[in-house]
Amino acid sequence: MKGKFWNSRLLDNFLFSANTIAPVFLLVVIGLFLKAKNFIDDGFIQISSKLVYNLALPVFIFTKLSNLKISEAIDFSIIGFIYLATILSMLISLIVSKFFISDSFDKGGFVQGSFRGNFAIVGLAVIYNIIGQEGVAKASLFLGFLLPLYNVLSIIALYLPYREQRKISFLKSAKDIITNPLILAVIVAIPFSYFEIKPYEFVNKTVNYISAISLPLALIGIGGSLNWNSVKSSSLAAILSSLLKIIFFPILLTLIAFYVGYREDDLMILFILFACPTAVVSFVMAESMGSNRKLAGNIIVITTIGFIFTMSVGIVILRELGLA
Repeated sequence: MKGKFWNSRLLDNFLFSANTIAPVFLLVVIGLFLKAKNFIDDGFIQISSKLVYNLALPVFIFTKLSNLKISEAIDFSIIGFIYLATILSMLISLIVSKFFISDSFDKGGFVQGSFRGNFAIVGLAVIYNIIGQEGVAKASLFLGFLLPLYNVLSIIALYLPYREQRKISFLKSAKDIITNPLILAVIVAIPFSYFEIKPYEFVNKTVNYISAISLPLALIGIGGSLNWNSVKSSSLAAILSSLLKIIFFPILLTLIAFYVGYREDDLMILFILFACPTAVVSFVMAESMGSNRKLAGNIIVITTIGFIFTMSVGIVILRELGLA
């Protein structure tokens, strides 16, 4: 009887995980299919990505945060943990790169690809399917604090291999960080949340329409930008960076979070944060700072395909153990 119960519970958790990840996976596949059939092209993907990043996703984050009681939801201890975990993953990636990556051209892309996750799109989509609106609002708040750190660490990772060959404008980098649309969305949402300001109904409906397209359009764009041929020609650096991103760091950092004392929704959000595939913006940063853009692109493709399986297994394990 006990064995039957365990098997039934395990099956339920597998189905729960599949139902959570499947919508994200299918939207990526739809993007891949539309690109293969020439319904969308690189121009569409580029424009839609700009639309999502500069308008739809900031509006999405604003709508979730503005309806959240930030004074009750903000938890600086978990934000501090996220900072320490992210810095740790970056430092481990740097150490690994010194032993396994000989070419300076590859090191920056390798390190950035290992620690910078696509939490803004993939992470929020998965959290919405598991926890719902409240989980997305809380995760969006974490994202507002995480994005500046991601940008600073990415600049450092991409700058270090070439610190003697070129000069980086840190003033411009600081300006880019401060004016990031996703960070601005968090800043604008804070007074709406704190003072419980409610926009007029027509404004509310308009922003809801805009926010509704953000995650689906972003995921379709990710699918359309994937190149299966690049996976077949991936280097050892791309494979090793991908293994760090979607297997090693999720296991290590989630175990640390567990021993620190995080449970239930907090532990699930942290796991999803650590298990997300590499952020698409890492390709843009690698290209702009003279690192290996092909390597950056390969890491994005491998982790985006691989996280479907690794995150699904992780969700099943956390639910099986009754931790989340």
